[in-house]
Amino acid sequence: MTYKSPQDFDTMADLRVQIDEIDRALIRLLALRQKHIDRAAQIKPAAGLPARIEARVEDVVAKVRAAAEAEGFEPATAAAMWRLMIDNMIAREERAMIAPQTHQGPKT
Repeated sequence: MTYKSPQDFDTMADLRVQIDEIDRALIRLLALRQKHIDRAAQIKPAAGLPARIEARVEDVVAKVRAAAEAEGFEPATAAAMWRLMIDNMIAREERAMIAPQTHQGPKT
């Protein structure tokens, strides 16, 4: 989707329409990211990997900081947002990785 420059808007109502469109686009991308995390939760146990891999977390945050800086977005804000998202996604992974073990049925 192509977005207008913020400078192209003269009213808050018009500006808010585009902000809402951007929010929906962000949610679509975050939902796609979550699906990838869900797949990781399926792959990691077979690979003997835990949900949280601290080196990977730090690598992702470093990449996000660099991308934010390149795009003119506050790097510290981006890093804080990503750390919150990562923590929540890791918790999701952990729940998914435990769930198959708890649904194996009764032991005989």
